[in-house]
Amino acid sequence: ANGDVANKIGTLEKAIVAKEYGIPFYVAAPLSTFDMDCPSGKDIEIEQRDEREVLLQTGPDKTGKMHEIMVANPGSEALNPAFDVTPAKYIKGIITEKGIVKPNLKTILGLFS
Repeated sequence: ANGDVANKIGTLEKAIVAKEYGIPFYVAAPLSTFDMDCPSGKDIEIEQRDEREVLLQTGPDKTGKMHEIMVANPGSEALNPAFDVTPAKYIKGIITEKGIVKPNLKTILGLFS
């Protein structure tokens, strides 16, 4: 509820680069996705997806037969978070169906009053 945003992997990196280059970064989020019981992004539990999604690829060989191959060193382990958390300090505004608001508790609460 403080303006931190959980979104697909890569959102945080895009927001950091945008801030570094002076480009305003906006997030689009329907009101149904706001969790008013979550004080900040630090309180969001990050779901870990199956590491095989990162370590393995499936594709056809020359005959068209499908194979699964490892694209990392044998014995490698991987983290595969489902999403990342972008702190509010990197976000210029949140675009909602009620308009664009600044990423802070006061303006977010105003969306629900």
